[in-house]
This record gives sequence, structure tokens and C-alpha cells, in this order.
Amino acid sequence: MEFGILLSHMDFAKLRDLAQTVEGLGYDLAVLGDHIVYERAQGKVDPRQISYDTMVSAAVAIEATRRLRVGHLVLNNLFRYPVLTAQSLMTLDHLSGGRVVAGLGTGYGETEFRMTGINFPEMKIRLEMLDEALNCIRSLWTNEQTTFSGRHYQLHEAILYPKPIQKPHPPIIIGGGGRPVLRIAAKHAAVANITWEVGRSGGFRAADLTGFDEGRFKERAEFVRDEAVKHGRARDAVAVSNIPSAIAVTESEADTRTAAEKIGRAFGMTPEQALASPMLLIGTPDSCVQQLRHRSQDWGVTQFIFITSSERVMRLLAEQVLPHVR
Repeated sequence: MEFGILLSHMDFAKLRDLAQTVEGLGYDLAVLGDHIVYERAQGKVDPRQISYDTMVSAAVAIEATRRLRVGHLVLNNLFRYPVLTAQSLMTLDHLSGGRVVAGLGTGYGETEFRMTGINFPEMKIRLEMLDEALNCIRSLWTNEQTTFSGRHYQLHEAILYPKPIQKPHPPIIIGGGGRPVLRIAAKHAAVANITWEVGRSGGFRAADLTGFDEGRFKERAEFVRDEAVKHGRARDAVAVSNIPSAIAVTESEADTRTAAEKIGRAFGMTPEQALASPMLLIGTPDSCVQQLRHRSQDWGVTQFIFITSSERVMRLLAEQVLPHVR
């Protein structure tokens, strides 16, 4: 079982401090997002939210820690050419002494593409591009030269040196909820971070989240396992990851109900939907333990990544919840 924290949109001093806190509390992993602006529900954007370069931010977190694995959830494939992604992650792997995880995704936030003029093709094309990019990146990391002729990327005897410290290469995490992106995860990834489907809508829509329940998560996890076998891999070759996007560790059942009502409103859910959502974690420490155990035992989840910048929440999880889940 692996536990991580997603750290995003903060200044470097806070990032250093929280990365050290995450490591000190015994978490295994810290990941960063990859956005120019961070879109919230219904397309809302905070124009004053910090958005430093995510590769530099990863280097800051790496330099502040000694054991913690550091990476991204996930890099936006449309923002970088595959050779540059491979080079940046290889560099971070050397900087960290072999602690990098490579998270990649198709890109989904239409707002940041529209405002910058970066091309935002239809979902089918983004999926093709991600698959081709991963073919290129993996080859650059493992072969002396790479020649690749695809629809979207072309490499001719391309060289990348040195190779990553980790062999054959850093573990790849692919995030998403639709079957097409999970097919790509089954082909390339060590970990599939299964979420609700945001890619097709081009942003975060509450309706997408309300339909993503336990049954949908379990179906998607089974789909990844079946697809891995089709690619000649072991059925359990791709670990299943869950990312609770809002967390409330409460002191009582009454507090749990209040938190479920508040968080449910924010996500367009009823309190009952919020309490049952795979993308949320709400409850007393004992309840949180039971929820995570259920997700592990019944859904096959072996990695949990929590989205929080609250040191209090990180500490409550690390001290009162996670020791009883491992």
C-alpha cells in the first residue's frame, strides 16, 4: 500500500515545508499538478492562484527531501514535446537519486488552451498523441537511439543521454476515467489513477462527478486489468490508484453530516452522494479507516493520493487513519 499527497499552487517556501512535512509523516509520494490556470467547478478560475512551472516545482520538492518519491499527477502531454518531457523527467530522476514518478495525461482544461492559443484537439486526437508520446518517451529512456514515425510525432535516430537512474525507467502513472485513456494505461503504465471523466467535457463539471460512483470505479478497475492481459501483461501489472479530491476527518457523526452537506454543495451532490463518492473521503478516523480498507479490499486499490494543502489533515490521516489501512 502506498500513500501520497498532491501539492499544488503554492509558493516555494510553503512547498519546501510541506514536502518535508509529508516525508516526515511517513507518506511515500508527493505529486504536483500541471496547469497554467486551475479550473474549478463550472469553469471558474482564480486569476491570482499561484502557477509556477511544475518541473521546477518538482525540483524544489526533490531538493527539500531525501526519501520521498516525487512526480506529477499528471503532466499535460499537450504542453510539451515528448523528447522534452523525457529529458526533463530523466533530469529530475538524476537530481533525486532515482525517486521520480512519471505521471502523464491527455490534458483536459479547455480554458487554459483557449487563453494561451495552444492547440486543443478533440479527445480522440489527444488520446492518439498521448499513446504516441509514451511510445517515444519509453524508447528514449531505454534505447540508444529512437526512430518513430507516427501521426503526431516523428523522431529520427533521436538520442537522450544519460538514461534515467531507475530501470527500465521511472514508473509511469496515467490518470483518467474513460475507457480509451485506461487502455493506454494498461499498455504503458505501472499505475492507473482512476478518476471521473473530465476529458471530453473540456473542464470540471459537477455532473461528471455525481455519476462516478463505487460501481463505476470498480468497473473501470476491472477494465484496466482485462486490458493489461490483452497487451500481454500480468492481470495485476497495473496498480489501481484512488485520489480523494476533498477530505474531511471529523470528530463526530454530527460533524461528518455537516461536512458532507458542505462538500456535497460544492460538488453538486447530496450529502449521501458525497459520503459514498470514490473521489471524496469524509468521516471520523474510524470511518475513514473502514472506507479506505473497503476501497483496498473490494476495489483493489493499492495507492491513495490525497489532495490537501492542510498540514492538520495530513497529520490526522498519517497518525490516526493510514497506520490502520496498510
